[in-house]
Order: sequence, then structure tokens, then C-alpha cells
Amino acid sequence: MREHDAWLVDLDGTLYQPKALKLVMAMQLAVAGPRVIRIVSRFRKEHEVVRHAMLECNPSPFEEQIARTARALGIDQNEVVATVTRYMFERPLPWLRRLKRNDLLREISEFREDGGRTALVSDYPAKAKLEALGISNLFDRVVASGEPEPPKRLKPAPDGFLLAAKALGVEPSRCLVIGDRTDADGAAAQAAGMVFRLVR
Repeated sequence: MREHDAWLVDLDGTLYQPKALKLVMAMQLAVAGPRVIRIVSRFRKEHEVVRHAMLECNPSPFEEQIARTARALGIDQNEVVATVTRYMFERPLPWLRRLKRNDLLREISEFREDGGRTALVSDYPAKAKLEALGISNLFDRVVASGEPEPPKRLKPAPDGFLLAAKALGVEPSRCLVIGDRTDADGAAAQAAGMVFRLVR
């Protein structure tokens, strides 16, 4: 008998090695110039504000971050969306496959082969990154801010993990959360009544 019926997995920093990607992104931002840097930096700052306050956002925390960034900088939301999409979600894609954590991905695949259910739970849009990693088939559900049917709060709120468990038809106590941050994934797992496994 399996110890857990479902694995709920974080994406960024968990399914790939983040250090090299952060360096590449920093170099690309430096070339892009001060306006792009200002928008991306503010978007990241608003992400932390929304996360720490555990704000309930409609339609999603991602949309809230976009709106807050545009207001703070006095620019159009469309510019924020275009800039963030390009530099945070599109430019990193070619690098992801080289940085993926193959041992963990093999574990997830073996768990599924043994009948386990899986979901990807992220505070950012996730489907394009899963495709770039070549692992979309490893997850029965994707629950992510910026994707359809998102959680209303970011981690450490348990919303995303609870939505994933419900979508998989698995009790929270039978779920294992896999993530790279104890203050986000770990705290959210504890709040959801789930076991947490830290990826380093």
C-alpha cells in the first residue's frame, strides 16, 4: 500500500535547478534596460506583498499583481503583461530542459506508474514551462495562478493544494507536497493537513 495517494508538486525551483536560470534571467534583464527591470522588479515585489498578506484575489493573484504593478508605476496593464510574460515566462523556456531535476522527475513518473495521482501547484503560470520541460504528461491536474481555475491566494495559504487534492479526489491527509521552500510550500502543506518533502 502506498504511503500517499497523491503527490502535489511545486514547479519553480523544485522541478528544475534555479540558480543558473536566475543568472541567465539577470543578464537578459540587464540587456533589456531600466524600464523592463523596473517593471519586472515591481511585479516581483507585488508578488511578495500579495503572498505575505495572503490576499484573496479575484480572478487570481496573478491578475492582482499585474494591476498593482501598473498602478504603482503609472503605466498601462498591457505593458506590464507583455513585459512580465516576455522576460519571466517566455525567455527562460529554452533553458528549462537543460536544468530539470531528472531524478525527481523519474520518481514522479514511477509514482504514477504505481497508480499514484499527481498535480502541479504553482503561484505562477505553469503550462508553458511544463511543455518546455517536456513533462506535461506527468501531471493529472495543473493548479496555478495565471491559469484557468486558479487558487485565490498564494502560498503559504493552502488554497492551491486543497484545490488540487479535491480535483484529484484525494483526501488532504493522503497527499504529499513536494517543494523547495519551507516558508511557502511547507507552510501551505501544513495548513492543508498534508505531509511536506523539501527539495534542495
